[in-house]
Amino acid sequence: MTDPICPCRAMDAQPLSYLACCAPYLEQGQPAPSAEALMRSRYTAFATGAIDYLFGTLAPEARHDFDRKAITHWSSQSQWLGLEILETERGGPGDESGYVEFVAHFASEGERYAHRERSLFRYDAEDGRWYFAEEANRRNEPIVKGKQPGRNDPCPCGSGKKYKKCCGAAA
Repeated sequence: MTDPICPCRAMDAQPLSYLACCAPYLEQGQPAPSAEALMRSRYTAFATGAIDYLFGTLAPEARHDFDRKAITHWSSQSQWLGLEILETERGGPGDESGYVEFVAHFASEGERYAHRERSLFRYDAEDGRWYFAEEANRRNEPIVKGKQPGRNDPCPCGSGKKYKKCCGAAA
């Protein structure tokens, strides 16, 4: 069996294999070394249905409204096409926080989507892990191009919240 290209690297000019990229975080429990690595692994978790990983990499204060059933449905019903990292700001060794701006490409019900977001990640020095803290979008930019999700659909940003309580609140 061959090692497939990692879902987070499918759009890269020189893609990495899953085993060389996100598998150590998703399958072996290694902590992501940076905010960008955590972002990539969370995208891969959506693509592979690793819902426990998505929950575990949310900052504890953001876990209260994680909708496991909705996220599982969205993850399994979408075709994950690739991730573009547009910019990173901090988020490396020695940083307490960092931002990653990205575009997540996916298709659902025959429609293609390009979800652009700027996310805040924070580092917990006690456990040596990065966590997704919150979406940090500039509210005047469109969040989803194409067909808008319904009010009660899971938010395409991956926060675990319903669209109406997350990106939909910005509209």
